[in-house]
Amino acid sequence: MRLSATVLLLSAAAAFAQQQPYDLLLKGGHVIDPRNGINAVRDVAISKQRIAAVAANIPASQARKVVNVAGLYVTPSLIDLHAHVFQGTEGKGLAGGNSSIHPDSFALKNGVTTLVDAGSSGRRNFAVFKKDVIDKSRSRVLALLNIGGMGMTGGADEQNVADRDAEAAAALAKAERKTIVGFKVAHCRGADWTPVERGVQAGTLASIPVMIDFGEFRPERPFQDLVLKKLRPGDIYTHCFYPPVPMLDDKGVLMPYLRDARKRGIIFDVGHGGAAFEFRQAVPAVKQGFPPDPISTDVHSGSINAGMKDQLNVMSKFLNMGMTVEDIILRSTWNPAKIIKRERQIGHLSVGRLPTSLSSASSAASTPSSTPTAPAWTARRNLSAT
Repeated sequence: MRLSATVLLLSAAAAFAQQQPYDLLLKGGHVIDPRNGINAVRDVAISKQRIAAVAANIPASQARKVVNVAGLYVTPSLIDLHAHVFQGTEGKGLAGGNSSIHPDSFALKNGVTTLVDAGSSGRRNFAVFKKDVIDKSRSRVLALLNIGGMGMTGGADEQNVADRDAEAAAALAKAERKTIVGFKVAHCRGADWTPVERGVQAGTLASIPVMIDFGEFRPERPFQDLVLKKLRPGDIYTHCFYPPVPMLDDKGVLMPYLRDARKRGIIFDVGHGGAAFEFRQAVPAVKQGFPPDPISTDVHSGSINAGMKDQLNVMSKFLNMGMTVEDIILRSTWNPAKIIKRERQIGHLSVGRLPTSLSSASSAASTPSSTPTAPAWTARRNLSAT
């Protein structure tokens, strides 16, 4: 009798489990998934920590747990294409020093699950970065390897052209393909093109993109030549709204060479940072049809406590410039996934992928620009993570 009762209970439990194939159901949210062309109210079902279904009106009875997300946007997890997370105590500056920030201390609460460290480490200290940060973080951390051997120390190491070894950097990138997704050239002060050329050479050898922070803008190496001649299709210029970038003519009209560079396949990244973004550049560019390709933060210990703050705050700035939520999500999910060639794994809500992040659009107090010479505008909308 006891055996029969036990069998009956187990059979009932198995039948009930079959009726509830989902572990979690996010019900009634506005799903924005640019990769799959979804911009509508949908339910998202998750099973075994993977997306199992995205559809309208999935019955609540099919899930063990149901969360009502009506009024919220449900999006792919956000990707920050330009971060500095090589935090440590033995290094200097962004390269294992206290200028970088540990990814888990800020990313996940803002809906960011993938960060691309933009050149904090070079080939000489990448192993330390991987052991101490990448392998131990809950956040997914990928890397753009600095073409300089010691990465972004903030000192003379960064200007040592002799230590910019393209072949050695490419060899390491090939050996660490799961983590290294590109190269970074940054903070150049010299008058010649050698650092850029070494970065492009490494990218060619390893078949991955290079990101350029142009450093000092000098007449001997014009910015126009960088994006029209030196970089390859798929390469990235970061800090695209940095004041020294020649963006507008005397009448405030976008310079034609920028559209030509984009047609060549050059990627223009925000890389907000602490002082690499100005509304006087961004507002007219966006209004004239030249938005950034990816939206990124350039997060570090300075920018996180200044006007940048976090990924959602940077996204909200473009929301207030008139870009749509769908377009902003595109540039924070699917676009960066494609740029780093990780479109199979991240950046969308396809069945079988890792789960979502939630963000909500809410009203914020009006905040006029604090810069007297900047274009007059008022921020009224902001995105926040839930």
